[in-house]
Amino acid sequence: MPSEKLSLKVTPRQRAFIDAPEREVLFGGAAGGGKSFGQLIDALLYALKYPGSKQLILRRTYPELEKSLIRVSQTVFPRSVYAYNGSSHVGRFKNGSLIDFGYSASEADVFQYQSAEYDVIRFDELTHFTEFQYVYMLSRLRGVNGYPKQIKSSTNPGGVGHAWVKERFIDPSPPDVPFRGEDGGSRIFLPSKIDDNPFLVRADPEYRERLLALPENERRALLYGDWNLLEGRFFREFRYDEHTVDPFPIEAHWRKYRTLDYGLDRLACLWAALDPDGNVWIYREVCRSDLIISDAARAIRSAEDGRERIYATLAPPDLFARSQESGRSRALIFAENGITLTKTENDRETGWLAVKELLKREGDRPPRLRIFRNCTELIKCLSSIECDPAHPGDVRGEPHRLTHAPDALRGFAIYYARPAPIEETFRRTWTPDQWEDYENADREDRKRLLMRYGRPN
Repeated sequence: MPSEKLSLKVTPRQRAFIDAPEREVLFGGAAGGGKSFGQLIDALLYALKYPGSKQLILRRTYPELEKSLIRVSQTVFPRSVYAYNGSSHVGRFKNGSLIDFGYSASEADVFQYQSAEYDVIRFDELTHFTEFQYVYMLSRLRGVNGYPKQIKSSTNPGGVGHAWVKERFIDPSPPDVPFRGEDGGSRIFLPSKIDDNPFLVRADPEYRERLLALPENERRALLYGDWNLLEGRFFREFRYDEHTVDPFPIEAHWRKYRTLDYGLDRLACLWAALDPDGNVWIYREVCRSDLIISDAARAIRSAEDGRERIYATLAPPDLFARSQESGRSRALIFAENGITLTKTENDRETGWLAVKELLKREGDRPPRLRIFRNCTELIKCLSSIECDPAHPGDVRGEPHRLTHAPDALRGFAIYYARPAPIEETFRRTWTPDQWEDYENADREDRKRLLMRYGRPN
């Protein structure tokens, strides 16, 4: 390669991005912070430093690439060492390094990279992608050449991937502080705002004024890089400082419920207590994946101390449907494993409205629903779940992992607003001990036992 000296000017924030050694790096926040240019300079330097290296730069579509990164790369990368092929969308360096410019408009598109190997994968506008697309591409980060392997992304807040990107990079650690993800890999978020890019400020001094003229939500995202956006959130009523509390001992006489949403992909079980004033306190949660029903029931029972009196365990109607293969329902299997279920309604819009009523604050009166801060999954999901664009009265079904805990809460809220009659509870054959409990109970306790055991066959 010719000994050509490069003259590149980068901002301190871009330099931090280029030098970041973590496996997963997120750069950006606000518009105008120099994110895309930082990506390209980093890609160039990596390609020149590591001969024969392979990189992938991703946008949702090729037209987005053509109008942005590809166009800029052709003006920045030295032609003496680099050439771009528009038909194959590949940039090649004389030292054997290459950069693929790729796309992934849908989740299925990631499978076109199934056999590929890359040293560095770069997502431009990461919040335009789903978590599945991102996590799948992590598996393409491999090779035996000993070069550093990284995923380096840039983005603004907002978009279909806002919630998972915020959860993966923003929430776990302060900016500029490296941390370990749940998979053990190192991560870091490097914020950048318009003031961090003096080149743009000098070249276009009116850019800030144009950002200030945007609607509030877009202004907060693009000018300030604010990740705590309300636009698109379904539960805009939810406020962490108003709706969450530090745990405290629940009074023994408060009526307690379990409410759950179950599938093999995720069990979400919440414990709710009603105080004498009708306030609802969510005081415990169990949220786990890949549990068959017997293990799910065991996980629920193991979370309790054995002395709690649970008035009813609420569950959606689909758990009571009989399997065509076995003729047995999942509710029956839960009952056989010690968890008797009471059927709630599945009117989604009515259920969500009931949740919103519990979250609502009227004047100086605190909201009727408060959540213990140890219920981290429910809090996270209520903060992140978005509206369904096609059905404004319902939540978006994706990311699906955000729906389970809110669905469990919805089951309780609709029951609380419109309790199911005894006749809708699960029916089962009682044991002699259960009959003895019933015979010795007073009228109110008999109602409770019917809710707990189900009506006898």
